[in-house]
Amino acid sequence: MKPLDILMAISVSVIWGMGFIISKAAMSHFSPILLMALRFTCTAVCLCLVFRPPVRLFKNLFWIALVSAAIQYSLTFNGLRGIDASTAALLVQLEVPFGLLLAWILLGDRIRLKQILGICISFIGAVLILGEPRLNDRLVYAFMVIGGAFTWAVGQVMIKKMGELNGFTLISGVALFATPQLFIASALFETGQMEQIASASMPEWLAVLYLGLVMTALGYGLWYHLLGRYAINQIMPFLLLLPVTSVVGGILLLDEILTVKVAVGGLLAILGVAIITIQKREFAILNSPPR
Repeated sequence: MKPLDILMAISVSVIWGMGFIISKAAMSHFSPILLMALRFTCTAVCLCLVFRPPVRLFKNLFWIALVSAAIQYSLTFNGLRGIDASTAALLVQLEVPFGLLLAWILLGDRIRLKQILGICISFIGAVLILGEPRLNDRLVYAFMVIGGAFTWAVGQVMIKKMGELNGFTLISGVALFATPQLFIASALFETGQMEQIASASMPEWLAVLYLGLVMTALGYGLWYHLLGRYAINQIMPFLLLLPVTSVVGGILLLDEILTVKVAVGGLLAILGVAIITIQKREFAILNSPPR
């Protein structure tokens, strides 16, 4: 990878990791799906005028938005509402083994014994996290986050099958379709939307702007740019920084407590992801998409 692309990948992980912290704080006022709808509204307004998605891709973008945005964020952030941001960020790491398994099944990507070992270690780590006593009455939220991780992995495979496409054009198209999908989902499953919007304070709107412009427009624009240029397994290792950012941010900014069981489970999950994604250069080259 080029040095600039490496910097982009690191930036994405930090941006997304802080997004968990900011989202957790913002959900003290906004309901989760409404927050995501406002987030993608900002993204669509910001990007669609400049990076217009081609009409020929509208059908694909509709389904990608439904899976990787509307369904995924509804699951992930409803789950985040009920558990610590640090715990959610650790469970989200399951998107990597999920992604590898789906790429193997649906795209014909090769899978090696070492990667199978990493998948097993990641799932053992997740089981340890789920065994944390504080989660006994909140397992439904934890499984929502896990369901969101699986759905995100499905969305990435759908995107990968489209081939190389400008990252900002892709996220503008996703935002264009995800915005109405999320507002409809909020209308169906949540209440009090107008009151929340009318009573939101400046810090809460700044959180929406961060999620829409920085986390989504910038973060996903960079991510989709990298996804179009490199094999999934080349860029996934950089997401190891995401839970580190979220755990540190949760402890420093949200006064969260990292228990021994969650810490050990999280380390195992991250170790498994590292085993899965960190490969020899020659293997990564063989799995690079055609330029």
